[in-house]
This record gives sequence, C-alpha cells and structure tokens, in this order.
Amino acid sequence: MFREKVPVELARLSWIEAREAIRQARVGLLPVGAIEQHGPHLPLGTDWYIASHIAGEIAMSEEHLLVPGLQVGVSREHRQFWGTLTVSPNALREHAVALARSLARHGLSKIIFVNGHGSNCSPLEDAARDLREEKIFAFVFNWWQSIATTLRKLFPDPTAHAGSIETSLMLAIEPELVSFERFAEAGTVAQWGTHVEGVLVGFDAADFTEKGNVGDPKLADADKGRRVLSAAYDSLSRFCGWLATQNTEDLESRPHLS
Repeated sequence: MFREKVPVELARLSWIEAREAIRQARVGLLPVGAIEQHGPHLPLGTDWYIASHIAGEIAMSEEHLLVPGLQVGVSREHRQFWGTLTVSPNALREHAVALARSLARHGLSKIIFVNGHGSNCSPLEDAARDLREEKIFAFVFNWWQSIATTLRKLFPDPTAHAGSIETSLMLAIEPELVSFERFAEAGTVAQWGTHVEGVLVGFDAADFTEKGNVGDPKLADADKGRRVLSAAYDSLSRFCGWLATQNTEDLESRPHLS
C-alpha cells in the first residue's frame, strides 16, 4: 500500500457524519470484486483487493464517497478450485441494484461500480441499465479496459488471469500476500479458454489450466504495477470528474423517436 491518508468511507462514519459526507459527495464509488482462485501464488481476493484499492484512492477526495462494495462476484468458471466463492449473475445484478437504490434514497444518484473481475461485467451493466430507468445513474468502470493501451505497452506477454499484470498489481498493493516461492508451480498456459473453429468449448478454468493461472507471474514487476495503478487512478478520476459535471437530464434514457 502506498497511501498517506484514508478515503472517505461510508462504513467508517456515524449517521451524522454520513449525512454531511453524502451531501458533499458528487459520486459514489462502489467496488466489486471476486473471491476466486488466482493460481498458486496469489490470494483468492486478488480482484477485490485491486478494485477496492483503486476506488479507495479516488475516494480520498471529499467529492467522491467510498461505499461498501461486493467482495464476491460471478466466478462459476473457477468453482473447481478450492476456496472459490460465487453468486449467480442475477444475484450480483440484484445486489448492485439494491445498493444503488439505497444510495439514491439518500440523494446520491451518481454511482460507479469499480469492477475488478471480467465475469461481473454483464450483470453490472444490466444493473446500470435497470437503474437508469429509475433515474439512478450507475456506470461500470472496468479498470483493465479503461487503461488497455497502458497494459499493452507494459505487458506484451499473454497474461489473462493471475499472470504478470495481476501479480504486478498485488506486488504494488499487498506484496506480503504474493507467494514468490510458488511462481515455479504456476502453469505456462498462454491463452484463456479452449476453442475449436473459433468456438469456445472450455468454459471453466479447470478445462485448460491445471494450476489456475493464464500468463507467467515470473514476469511481474512491482514498479510496473504502480504504473498501472497510477494510470487507473487517472482514468477513474477523469471519469468521476465527467460524471460529476453531467446534468441528470442528459443522463436519462431517451424518449421514443418521433
């Protein structure tokens, strides 16, 4: 961790303090992660640690409030590996909708789901669409998509899951949770999934990776991890700034075309 102060975090406030914090906040940041296998060398909570760290860094500003997030996501593809927890896509969507509605009831209707796991994307996007119909404006920030150019420059090697990228980030965030001595146990799978004629035929990680990782953690680098985090901070900060200045009328769904 490399923070000098703490984020404005709803869970740590009394209701009196929360009243003022919510009134000051322009955007609510809700991290969403996963508890799933990340090879023999990374903790199950890797996606959660990354998402909550990025969200927390931006919530250092009183304009952005860190709200309790969702640690467990949609991780069915990892269920054969010990310790993996999962919820259904509908359960994740409904939980995200419920939390956003609670915030909106207090007057905070601009919300960003800071997502750390690929299989959460569709349920969270569905939640955002449902909420828009209620004039609650939620958006999904997938950090790896928002900084894709930076990732390609720093990590040209294949690294889809628990490879050099996520290992680098954990070295920057929680290095004590990275098991260096198990790097040698990690597999050498270079591509996520098994395909025949372009058709995905291996749905679960266990179908194509014995150790759980895709990509080589030995190529990880803490300095690169810090550079990735900085790029993610900048991207999320810019998006928060954009969202904060938008009129809610401009964010509403469009009427029927004439």
